[in-house]
Amino acid sequence: MKFGIYPGGRAGTVCSAPADPARIGQLVDELAGGGPFVVREYVHFLGDHPAPEAVAAIGAGAELDHLTMPDAWYAADGRELDLVVSYLPPDADVAGWLAFLDKVIDRYGHLTRYLQVTLEPNFPIPMIDGSSPGVLDALTRGLPHARARLHRAGLHDVRVGFSVAEPPEWLGGDDAFWAHLAGVPERDFAAHVDYAGLALYPDAFAPVAPPGTPGDVASLTAHAVRHLRERCLPRAHIAGRVPIHIVENGSPSGTGRTERDQEESLSAMIETIMAHEEPANVVLYELFGLRDADSASSEAVGHLGLVTDDYRRKSAFALYRDVVRRAPARR
Repeated sequence: MKFGIYPGGRAGTVCSAPADPARIGQLVDELAGGGPFVVREYVHFLGDHPAPEAVAAIGAGAELDHLTMPDAWYAADGRELDLVVSYLPPDADVAGWLAFLDKVIDRYGHLTRYLQVTLEPNFPIPMIDGSSPGVLDALTRGLPHARARLHRAGLHDVRVGFSVAEPPEWLGGDDAFWAHLAGVPERDFAAHVDYAGLALYPDAFAPVAPPGTPGDVASLTAHAVRHLRERCLPRAHIAGRVPIHIVENGSPSGTGRTERDQEESLSAMIETIMAHEEPANVVLYELFGLRDADSASSEAVGHLGLVTDDYRRKSAFALYRDVVRRAPARR
């Protein structure tokens, strides 16, 4: 299994300060320990003429100019770029979306190892792709389009996939999403999918049971992985040989929780995911994220980092560093 992280300090609209590339570089190097390491980044399609306030709200103004770090950094020292292209226009605009995918590939394709087309299209909440008009067409047309564009550019080693949120049962489920994919012929979508991503935040936004009891973070994590592999992906004609990437996993240290609580939750989740490496074909784990978006925020998304927003290490930093370094398969 490979490991990685999102290195920026933004979670949706929450961000307390600009990123510090020098400190990020030092922390990522310490986590990677000289071995391979995946770095996750995001760019956003907000329509052909996005409102300036929408661009500013998620910090999307210069995404096609640069990511968090300089270009060369993503291709050095065993790092691999996992680039997410998010679909968030106010109105359905698949033609504009396909043109934006072309721009992203032209700009960053040479640096990219994994290209994720849409962000959680099964999850219909504000500022997530599942709430955007036309998102199902953006996924099912966009992913094959991106693969074809990459091949025309000679970028045959880039793996193309999509991600979903953990089973959103508290929102009434995502059956309509998977039913839609079930109706798309395999040759038109599933045959082009190199991986399926899963985002997991079991204890970030709702209370969970105590450790060792049904409904704790470990059991919720196991349920999410098995649910995706055994129930959802087969409906979408995606075979077991297509690997799962845990593309986001996090636990907050704020909102009434301690840094020790965060460390214990992450330990339980990572241990559970690693136990599913072979039976569920999980090949990549990425933590969200390196730095708090806002350590003073009252929102859980402000506290998901391994370090605070001023780069002070939490105890979970050492935990993840040790997990990464103990994993022999990544080398």
